[in-house]
Order: sequence, then C-alpha cells, then structure tokens
Amino acid sequence: MATTPPSTAAGRAAFADATASDAALRRFLHGLPGVDAVGLEARAAALGTRSIKTTAKAYALDLAISMIDLTTLEGADTAGKVRALGTKAVHPDPTDPETPKVAAVCVYPDMVATAKQAVAGSGVKVASVATAFPAGRAALEVKLADVRDAVAAGADEIDMVIDRGAFLSGRYRKVYEEIAAVKQASGAARLKVIFETGELSTYDNIRRASWLGMLAGADFIKTSTGKVAVNATPANTLLMLQAVRDFRAQTGVQVGVKPAGGIRTAKDAVKFLVLVNETAGGDWLDNHWFRFGASSLLNDLLMQRQKLSTGRYSGPDYVTVD
Repeated sequence: MATTPPSTAAGRAAFADATASDAALRRFLHGLPGVDAVGLEARAAALGTRSIKTTAKAYALDLAISMIDLTTLEGADTAGKVRALGTKAVHPDPTDPETPKVAAVCVYPDMVATAKQAVAGSGVKVASVATAFPAGRAALEVKLADVRDAVAAGADEIDMVIDRGAFLSGRYRKVYEEIAAVKQASGAARLKVIFETGELSTYDNIRRASWLGMLAGADFIKTSTGKVAVNATPANTLLMLQAVRDFRAQTGVQVGVKPAGGIRTAKDAVKFLVLVNETAGGDWLDNHWFRFGASSLLNDLLMQRQKLSTGRYSGPDYVTVD
C-alpha cells in the first residue's frame, strides 16, 4: 500500500474505514449525494455570464497564463518541438518581459529530459503523462515503469489516467490501489489523476471518481486527456471544484483541479477562473492548485493581453504556431 506525505496522511486517515475493502469503498462512493444535473449546469451557466473588466481582466489574463500546462502530446513530437515549447513556456511573449511564465510543460516520458533542459532555472515545471496514456490499457507494472522512467528523467509532476473500464464496472478498489501505487512510484513528483470525464457518462460518476482519486492520494484531479470528444466543461469542472472544497472541509487536505481539453479562448479561461473563485474560493486561485491543460489557449491569452494594453489586436504573426 502506498503511503501519503505526513501532512496529508492524517486527513485521509479519517476515511480509512471507507477504503478498507471493495465493499466499503462501494458503499461510501454510492452513498455520496446524487448530483442535480439541471442545477449543476444552471449554476455553471450563470457563473459564466459574470463580466470581468479592465484591471480585473488584466489580472485574470495574467493569472490564466501562469496556470497553463503548455502541452504537446503527439506521436510526431521531436526534441526540437519540445525545446521550442520550453522556450515559449519561459518567455510566452518575447517582446514583453512582464508576461508571466506558464506553470509547466507537459510531455511524454521520453521527452522529459529535453523539456527539463529547455526550462532549466526558470521555475517552470515539467509534467509528464504516464500509465499508458491516454487509454490506460496496460498492466500495472508497465504503468509503474512508465512513471518511474518519467521521474528518473526529472519530471516534477505526473499525469496518470485511471482504468475507466475498472471504474465503470464497479471495481473501485482496483482503481484506488492503482492510484495509490502510482502515487508511491511518483516519489516527490505531484500526481494529477485524469478521469476522462467524457467517458464516465454521468455526473454521479464524476463525483465518485473525484472522491476516489482524492482518497487514494491525488494531488490534483483532472478532467480529461484531451483525446476524446468531450473534455473539460464548465459543469464537470464545477462539480470537481465542489468535490475538492468539500474534501478539504472534511479532511483539511487541499487538492488541485485541472480542466483539460477544449479550453481555447481567453474568454473561456476567465469563465473557469470565476468558477474557481465562486466555488472553491481564493485559495485555489494559484497555479499550485489550479491548472489549464491547453496548447492553443496561450496564444489567445497573449493576443487579448496585448489588446488590453495597446487597444488593438496584433497581426497573425504575433504569436507562434505550436
């Protein structure tokens, strides 16, 4: 069984009985309050209408930039592409040194060493997807080897995918033990647990997955891989924010949230920040606790940032094409 750091072990220990067996875990997860889908979606939509102007907007744009996990997860990734991405992560707008750095660069395990060199000394983290991303269809030992390779190469953060087949068939203890094992293999690296919410079918399942991930030791819970049709939405992110808020209230343990996939515009990013502030609270308005899994989002944030400072939009060559 994996162990959690001393600062979080005591809080999670309060749920030791709930995680002691498959039957106990099932009872706990199915005993969580059911999700009012209509109410959840209405609340997310209402928060999305909040208007953010001038100084507050400038702050929100910079905050969103600082929360991005700048990502390249393609079969055609090259060392040159990863180095270029690292340079952009550290200096998103080379013409304006006041532009914040992004939070992290996210790559496959074999590109971690290259990414580490590209962002060395900058404070930008290197995250790596692992555990047979994105499908997660591999034996546990293969998944753990994937994680250990990434950590050995210098990954600061690990983004794992859960076994959705096990979860959807009710084998919650298997999912729990796998997350705990990956947490242990991650060592000092922070662990983001990806649910692939688009495959979980119901909001009740997303709530259960959120609690399961947190109980098993997740440092972050993450919506999606970005590789399926339905990724991050305001409603599923709102639900996960409610879960981390409630989990901290009961355990004292704070867990981060990362919506990923489909967030492409500055307007959308600001809406998600409103969700964070109004649901979990200001303690989560920091890139240690909230991230955007995105690649194209950064370009729009940079263009909106320049529009705010100059009054006009830049030409198409202002930002790089990733």
